[in-house]
Amino acid sequence: MIKPIQEKIIMEMQGSKSFEPEYYDIIREIEEHEEFLRLKEFYHHNSSIYHHVHGVAYLTYRICKFLKLDHHSAVRGALLHDFFLYDWRNHDMPDLPRYKYHGIAHPTIALNNARKHFAINEIEADIIRKHMWPLTIVPPKYKESFIVSFADKYLASREYLSEYKKKINSRRRYGRVYKRRKTLRGN
Repeated sequence: MIKPIQEKIIMEMQGSKSFEPEYYDIIREIEEHEEFLRLKEFYHHNSSIYHHVHGVAYLTYRICKFLKLDHHSAVRGALLHDFFLYDWRNHDMPDLPRYKYHGIAHPTIALNNARKHFAINEIEADIIRKHMWPLTIVPPKYKESFIVSFADKYLASREYLSEYKKKINSRRRYGRVYKRRKTLRGN
């Protein structure tokens, strides 16, 4: 069941299909904000943070709608869960000093950015603050927060594994080319 949802998300984000109109209505305010659009500039796992948060938001939308939860707050929280505006692999002031650990600190930075630019309700704040649970120790308070946390981990794992597979396949191809060259040379 998850794989078809993942494929649908990718197809919709690439413009092959359109999201449900309700989903667009929910994300419009955030999606059109110039600070949020800056997430396109920052690399995440194997794409931009912008594409990552959209994947998490849409998967969250589908799950929360199916479970009859507050899908509106869940989608907004999911879109803003990684609303930090720096390269997390190579960061320094002003948002996060180099000696601080991104995994623990970025939810607070994302929440501060979200509050600076948008009106955030309690569920959205809980989603943003606790999406890194159990790393952030305090568990989520709402079902929607758990769903975003798990959707984020699922998609981040898929993104990471996709990149890992590309590297492995690239090494295998390089290894075959190297062996073929060696054979042709007679070594």
